[in-house]
Amino acid sequence: MLGTGRFGSCSKMRIVVAPQEFKGTLTAAQAAQAMAEGVRRAMPDAAIDVIPLSDGGPGLIEAIKPSRGGTIVAATVQDPLGRLIEARWLRLEDGTAVIESAQAVGLTLLKEDERDPRITTSFGVGQLIIAALELDCQRIIVGLGGSATNDGGAGMAAALGARFLDADGNDLPLCGSALARLETIDISGLDRRLAGTAVVAAADVSNALCGPEGASLVYGPQKGASADVAVELDAALFRYGDIVERDAGVPVLTASGAGAAGGLGAGLMAFAGAQVRPGFAVVAEAAGLRDRLAGADLLVTGEGRLDGQTGYGKAVAGVAHLAAECGIRTLIVPGALAPGWEAVLEYADGVEPVVGSLVAAEEAMARPAETLALTVERALAGGRTLSEVETGAAAPERAELT
Repeated sequence: MLGTGRFGSCSKMRIVVAPQEFKGTLTAAQAAQAMAEGVRRAMPDAAIDVIPLSDGGPGLIEAIKPSRGGTIVAATVQDPLGRLIEARWLRLEDGTAVIESAQAVGLTLLKEDERDPRITTSFGVGQLIIAALELDCQRIIVGLGGSATNDGGAGMAAALGARFLDADGNDLPLCGSALARLETIDISGLDRRLAGTAVVAAADVSNALCGPEGASLVYGPQKGASADVAVELDAALFRYGDIVERDAGVPVLTASGAGAAGGLGAGLMAFAGAQVRPGFAVVAEAAGLRDRLAGADLLVTGEGRLDGQTGYGKAVAGVAHLAAECGIRTLIVPGALAPGWEAVLEYADGVEPVVGSLVAAEEAMARPAETLALTVERALAGGRTLSEVETGAAAPERAELT
C-alpha cells in the first residue's frame, strides 16, 4: 500500500516533486506546484524540492531556465499552417540556445478541426534556429515533442536554405503529403553557420522514421490523420528518407529518434548535423537532477496520461528509473490510466491516478490543479492508498487528463 505503510509516516522527509506537463490542462510548473501543495497538506514539515520536467516537448524552457538562468527571446515565426505567431526561446549565459519546437509548430496551436498532418509544416522551427544563429549561438538544443507536423523536418530545412524539388524541378509545398512527389533535395543553399554549430535534438521518443513504429502510423492519428492518411504519410516519409540518404548522405530511415516530432528528428540529423539524445537526459543533465535526487526519501512525479508510451523516452519513466538507481521510492500520480500503464510498476512503487472512483473525469478537467493536489494529499496521508491499481478500476481512455 502507498502512504504511511509504504512511504513512511515521518513528516520530516525530503521529497522531490518532479512531474512533466499534464497536456492540455497543466504545464509542468503548474503540475509541480499543485503536487507540492498536496505534499504540504499531508506532510507539513517535509522539505520539498520542486523540479518541473520535460522530455523535449512543451515545458523544455521552464525545465531548464530555473537551473541555468538565461534570457527569454521572442521571435516571429510561422505556425504549423503558415500563420505568423510569436514564439519564445531561451538563450543561456554560455550562448546555448534552447528551442521548443512546440512553441512554433505545437499541436496545441491548432484548433481540433485544423489538425491535418498532410498540410502542416515545421518551417517555424527553422526560423527559430535562424534566430539563434543571428545571436551567435554556438550550441542549439531543439526539443522535439508536441508537434502538429509530419513533414520529416523538410519545412525546417527549407527555412535554413534547403530546397525540395519535384520531377520538373519545381519547389514542393512544405508539408508531409508533398513528400510523395519528392525527386531531388538541393542542399547547396543551407545556412553556412550550421557547420560551426553543435545541434542537439532532444527527442521525447525513440521511434524510427517509418514503419509500424514510425512517426506516421504511431503519432499521425493524434495529429488528425485517419488510418488511410497515416499509411499515405508513412509512404511519403519512406520516399523522403531514401532521397535524404542519397542527396544529403545521412541515413535516417533506421536511426533511433528520427521519427520524433513527425520526422523532425530526421530533418535535424540530415540538415543541421544534429545529435539525437533522449529529451529527458538533456533536461536531467541541465537541471542537475541526479544530484538533487540524492538523499531524498521520495519522488512524486506524474503526467496527463500513463500508458504504454510512457516508457518510450517520457520524462516520468526517466525520472522514476533515476530515482530507483538512487534507491529512492517513487509515487506516480497521472491524470488517468490507459492501456499499457502497468509496465511502470516494474520501476515505480505506487500509482495513484487522479481520475478514478474518488474523482470523476469531468471534475478533474474542470479543476485540474485542485484535484491533482487532493490526489497527492490522499495518497501520502493514507486516505486512499494503492501500491497497485486494479486494471479494472482504470478510467476509460476517453476520460483522461491529457
